[in-house]
Amino acid sequence: MISSVLITGTSSGFGRMAALELARAGHTVFATMRESERRNRPVAEEFRRLSEDEGIALRPVEMDITDQPSVDAAVALALSDRPLDVVVHNAGHMNLGPTEAFSVEQLASLYDSNVLGTQRVNRAVLPHMRERRAGLLLWVSSTTVRANWPPLLGPYFAAKAAMEQLAISYALEVARFGIESAIIVPGAFTNGTNHFQHAMQPAYTAVAHAYAHGPTADLEAKVLAAVTEFEPDDADPTEVGRAILRIVDAPRGKRPFRVTVDPSQDGSEGVAAVQDRLRRDTLKLAGLADIAR
Repeated sequence: MISSVLITGTSSGFGRMAALELARAGHTVFATMRESERRNRPVAEEFRRLSEDEGIALRPVEMDITDQPSVDAAVALALSDRPLDVVVHNAGHMNLGPTEAFSVEQLASLYDSNVLGTQRVNRAVLPHMRERRAGLLLWVSSTTVRANWPPLLGPYFAAKAAMEQLAISYALEVARFGIESAIIVPGAFTNGTNHFQHAMQPAYTAVAHAYAHGPTADLEAKVLAAVTEFEPDDADPTEVGRAILRIVDAPRGKRPFRVTVDPSQDGSEGVAAVQDRLRRDTLKLAGLADIAR
């Protein structure tokens, strides 16, 4: 079935990859991004060119997930074409550095991008999905939520963990409206995503300096080296986009709740499997087996 899909954060990384995979598979994709006529204009123009050259429905749309009017306008534009079948919550931002060196405002900014943005989008799309009794919320999480590795990404980990808990709560609450949920869990891909290159840097440089020259002076170098070493040479970040496509293409009622794409095998998949099973068991004991995910 051909779906209408809205994806957040498609200017780079997994969002861009998913947009291309879905559009080339025949789906109508509303590829949202900030500053589509300024900083990200080259990406928007590339999407328009690909749409014309390849005959695919890849439509760049301006959306700032930190601004509700911007979100509402983008969703309204997508809905003016046809009902939205799928929302992919992908947009987010990463940090790199000792947690103490980031300001409260920076942590709030990361939380806004990674968590509150999903709430703004859901507030805009869910009334329509509830009315239709159909839809799919697909959340892009991270193995770091449960692997608790590596250090120097604390604020990002906290935000991603909050986002995933929101995803789980939503899954239970919208299930009886016929709305499905899925969580895609990528591992640490160091190539092809620009995550580390675009990571937020600490505001308090003196504090960062203390960590960089004290007993933790080797921490960042060892973290970056280990993340790279743990990743197999054949790790392919585009597999995340293909996994998203497989979830969207799966028959309604047969979609997996959680799919992990982790070439480094950091152990988070096993932890998540236990937690998901315990949650399902508790819901069944509470007489809520029909919403167990």
